[in-house]
Amino acid sequence: MKRPLVGSLATALFGAAALAGIAAAPAAAATSGTATAATSNAVTAGGTAAGTTAPNKAPAAAPSFEGTVALSNCSGSVVKMPESQPGDPALVLSNGHCLEEGMPEPGKVITDQPSNRSFTVLKADGSNAGTVRATKIAYATMTDTDVSLYEVGSTYEQIESKFGVKALEVEAAHPTQGNAITVVSGYWKETYGCAIDGFAHQLKEDGWTMKDSIRYTADCRTKGGTSGSPVVDDASGKVVGVNNTRNENGEECTLNNPCEVDENGNTTVHEGIGYGQQTYIITPCVGAGSKIDLSREGCTLPKP
Repeated sequence: MKRPLVGSLATALFGAAALAGIAAAPAAAATSGTATAATSNAVTAGGTAAGTTAPNKAPAAAPSFEGTVALSNCSGSVVKMPESQPGDPALVLSNGHCLEEGMPEPGKVITDQPSNRSFTVLKADGSNAGTVRATKIAYATMTDTDVSLYEVGSTYEQIESKFGVKALEVEAAHPTQGNAITVVSGYWKETYGCAIDGFAHQLKEDGWTMKDSIRYTADCRTKGGTSGSPVVDDASGKVVGVNNTRNENGEECTLNNPCEVDENGNTTVHEGIGYGQQTYIITPCVGAGSKIDLSREGCTLPKP
């Protein structure tokens, strides 16, 4: 029996395409309700909420759009690891299901695959700073997580010098339950503020399984196009996750409707709740020169 994972996943990927007319979306995604998802706390680049009033209270350290990027169908961000150097090739973080070639099958891991995909880099106020282009997909998978890392043809210092934009740093430690977070969408130029409600032992959706996923509180009403957005810890300003899915219709483990499975095999559905994948697990796998090395000590990312 298929166990869906691309619910909010596909919604974020295909929903954006359907909304923007970028590509024809599968019926399941096009009718998932993404286009009408509530965005009561979605704050646009102009500083006002999308279709409603602005939140009463700003986050502890309101993350800006600096370093985020817009893909053709998703969101992303220029990210650096704790040990990254200014002269290293920059990395762009997004979801595995946001790849230009489509979603990797369960068990598939992509490394060092040539790519010339372009990314629109945003300034702090959400305006376009310019474009960077990938040289390769350094790493991507939808097994155990949902992540893609593109290596681009510019270094961190070149991007900062040319565009005045700094990369976001990926936190090397496991995120903390209860911490305030913001999902920053480069595609929509909107932010979604909430908190970490907890962690899902397993998150299952349409054949894919993710581990130790971040569960948001109900405030983060993400929608199609927010897939790949960095999940930023408000206090530290560092990336602790990458947004990837949401239970749209209350269904169990179906496309656009991920379900949680605990250590005892019990299944739970949280309708309307969004999820992200933790990114601290990436940091041990990136060596000098932004090279992905899955054999490094502490690296637990799935291998080909």
